[in-house]
Amino acid sequence: MFSFSVPLGKLVRRVSRLRGGGSALPGLVVEKIDPGFMQRTLSTLPHGVAVVSGTNGKTTTTKMVVELLESQGLRVFTNRTGSNFTRGVAAALLGEVDWRGRLEADIAVLELDEAHAVHFVNRVPPRFSLLLNVLRDQLDRFGEIDKTAQLLQHIASKTTGTVVLNREDPRVARIAATLDGPEVRYFGLDDSLLSTFPNDDELRAGPGSPAPAALPQKPPADVVLRRVGADNADFEYDGATVTTGMKLRGVYNIFNAAAALTLARSICGGGSAAPDHAALLTALSQVAPAFGRGESLVVDGLPLDLVLVKNPSGFRLGLQSFPAGGYATMIAINDNYADGRDMSWLWDVDFESLREDGVDQLTGSRAYDMALRLQYDEVSIRAVQTDIAPALADFIRNAQGKPKRVFCTYTAMLAIRRELSKITTVEVVS
Repeated sequence: MFSFSVPLGKLVRRVSRLRGGGSALPGLVVEKIDPGFMQRTLSTLPHGVAVVSGTNGKTTTTKMVVELLESQGLRVFTNRTGSNFTRGVAAALLGEVDWRGRLEADIAVLELDEAHAVHFVNRVPPRFSLLLNVLRDQLDRFGEIDKTAQLLQHIASKTTGTVVLNREDPRVARIAATLDGPEVRYFGLDDSLLSTFPNDDELRAGPGSPAPAALPQKPPADVVLRRVGADNADFEYDGATVTTGMKLRGVYNIFNAAAALTLARSICGGGSAAPDHAALLTALSQVAPAFGRGESLVVDGLPLDLVLVKNPSGFRLGLQSFPAGGYATMIAINDNYADGRDMSWLWDVDFESLREDGVDQLTGSRAYDMALRLQYDEVSIRAVQTDIAPALADFIRNAQGKPKRVFCTYTAMLAIRRELSKITTVEVVS
């Protein structure tokens, strides 16, 4: 059925891009004038919709799932802009549908913010969902951590086909007991890796704290991450262990690869043909980091890594995955709405690994809060400047001849990428 909302939305999108936008404004417009646009468009897809949600890792995991499914010959629609609100999905749809509102795709794989995913699944029940983890992140938005778990449980309850859960996160794994209908599959870790991925209770537990409640019995996982190497990893599924090279960096990204494999196997295993596992592993080995998530750019002939941090677990794993030795380091901390306004979580991160080489530059609206935190861990700081653009320029100039690494919150990462695009090749995300 033809709707004038699509041409109007496309016009708004074109004007927005001409003005340097690429925002979710077109999606907001089409939502207002045609509330049924998303449901009507996505309901035509043969394999339905897969939703990826959780506190950490949504963007990179979604990218992995998309590339795995494409290796199986599926045409995949996704909101690759990283705009994980419902209006961001609508805006991305406007860029893909034709003028009659038709979408040429087999499946949609959508990254969705926990709260906005609830609104989305009420309107468009997904056939598949992948729920990654529950951590204390942006509690000024969500309240206590159990509220975040309830949001993920609602997503699972609306899923009509298969729900994929993180076996190692008790709050996520327990969602299975509340479900009546969808198939449940798990991804998990070898016991030797459990200490590398503490759940939220373990992360916050101090000496003498009671052990977090565990599941009565750990369920079997469809895919288990057995080993993480410097540039490869071992995964176990279907009773065998396979080794594959990995372009992704960071132990947390490799764990999310197990999640992506589980979801892709669920989607591709639902038809008459079994998935092509050789093609899946080849595709997985070629996945590059999503923008800002361990993304490596080149500045003055040397790498500059961007590492997104937004909660204690993410920062701790970032510091563990990207050692400081031999690198110039910058930390950029903003407290805009998309970052979360409460930055007290910085006190739950151990920064001792930065002590030997120190931090070359602190920037962002909460640079001085970060400076105070580092002072308590006896980490030396060479410069503090709240304005990101001149701070980044000083950092690059003063660290010539050294590879560089920037740990940054979400809006700081966007600002840094904009500045870097003026001097190096940066993937355009519109």
